[in-house]
Amino acid sequence: QVQLVESGGGLVQPGGSLRLSCAASGIIFSRSTMGWYRQAPGKQRELVAVMGSGGITNYVDSVKGRFTISRDIAKNTVHLQMNNLKPEDTAVYYCNAARSSWPMYEYWGQGTQVTVSS
Repeated sequence: QVQLVESGGGLVQPGGSLRLSCAASGIIFSRSTMGWYRQAPGKQRELVAVMGSGGITNYVDSVKGRFTISRDIAKNTVHLQMNNLKPEDTAVYYCNAARSSWPMYEYWGQGTQVTVSS
């Protein structure tokens, strides 16, 4: 059974930091592309950060220099370190695991709320 379990969300003041974690099970973690997406009220879900199976990372322009995606292969966990948070970062953040070659799959976590407000 596949599970992606996010944690670490919460309420933080502008300029603050949060670290999201996603613990994965039931997937080939080291061979998966792991991503963090977010969805704000009334907006479409957007890709925030992604790490390919080879470790290459990519970020949406609005978070470059502030967010860092990392993974711990031994613990099947991916993290999103978020610094200098802004009110516009407020959203539900979702963990995603995907694999485009056999066995192909895509899974989502349940989401964790991040609220940036004073």
